[in-house]
Amino acid sequence: MADNKYCLILAGGNGSRLWPISRTVKPKQFLDLFGTGRTLLQQTYDRVAKFIDKEHIYVSTNVAYLPLVYEQLPEVDDMHILEEPLRRGTLAAVAWGSVFIAKQDPQSTLFVTPADQIILKEEEYRQDVLDGLKFVSENDGLLVMGIQPSRPETGYGYIQTDDDKPLCHDIFPVKSFTEKPNDEFANIFMQEGNFLWNTGLLCFSTRVMLDNLFMLVPEYRIEIPRMMAEAESDDPKLVPESFNVLPNYNMDVSILERSEHVYVQRGHFGWADIGTWASIGKDIPGDSEGNVLLNTEAFLYECSGNVIRLPEGHTAVVKGLKDYVIAEEGEFLMICPRHDVAAMRRMHTDTKFGDPKS
Repeated sequence: MADNKYCLILAGGNGSRLWPISRTVKPKQFLDLFGTGRTLLQQTYDRVAKFIDKEHIYVSTNVAYLPLVYEQLPEVDDMHILEEPLRRGTLAAVAWGSVFIAKQDPQSTLFVTPADQIILKEEEYRQDVLDGLKFVSENDGLLVMGIQPSRPETGYGYIQTDDDKPLCHDIFPVKSFTEKPNDEFANIFMQEGNFLWNTGLLCFSTRVMLDNLFMLVPEYRIEIPRMMAEAESDDPKLVPESFNVLPNYNMDVSILERSEHVYVQRGHFGWADIGTWASIGKDIPGDSEGNVLLNTEAFLYECSGNVIRLPEGHTAVVKGLKDYVIAEEGEFLMICPRHDVAAMRRMHTDTKFGDPKS
């Protein structure tokens, strides 16, 4: 029986929300945040390679990060690394990956995963992904994986399941999407019980995805045929010229929230998105006082709820601090309240343009 299962790892983001340790020159997916000896990208590849043929695993990344991908994944040849010349959002990366893989195998089913997530239960993850790929091979729809919320989190997106119409065990039609609700709605979602965290993990038939792109996104009605022609060229690895004209669109808003056949699978694996300092403080186990040390030595006195990441060889000595981030990389040391996202964004912007303000 033909093996039609493929994987696309998205590794092109700049990870700016984890500044200063995640920088444009080396974003978070290329970092070993937890001292495991493997970066987030390497861990993602290792995890997927346990149940998807390595010849069927592709990595999509910005052209600026090609040297990092080559260095960290030497087992992945050049034909399995899809270059993004410009940042055009998740939609463009998934579109080109779908076209490219569909040309290799018209019957392909594709699992799409970001390169910067934590998966705590790998066996459950393997089974859920395989179940998801089997479902989309038998049903014309798009499948997103969700996780039962453990708290009223405002930093994640939510998916409402249509529990009245279960298709099979743990797979339901999607009733609605909500991106990063406020505290009131996050608490309501927890109480309702039929809302899941949106993991951003997707399964679909490449044929179905291309049909959705063509029907739902006007800009792609011209570009999809062009991509198909480019994928048939003598060198299908060439970066498609279409990237230069594609709008910067998000997959969820452009496709998942508009398609008529979108389903959600309730996942059973422990999951966390390494998106912000606040989420790391909530999702990564800390010490008895809730302090999370990211591969960092520290002496802490009367401290709680802090996230600390210093360069190798540096030691933090801190007293009396609560719910702060202490992060140092290169020329920058950031000390900021963990939940003050606006302040972190301002710090990143000010220092990026060389105009720090008091």
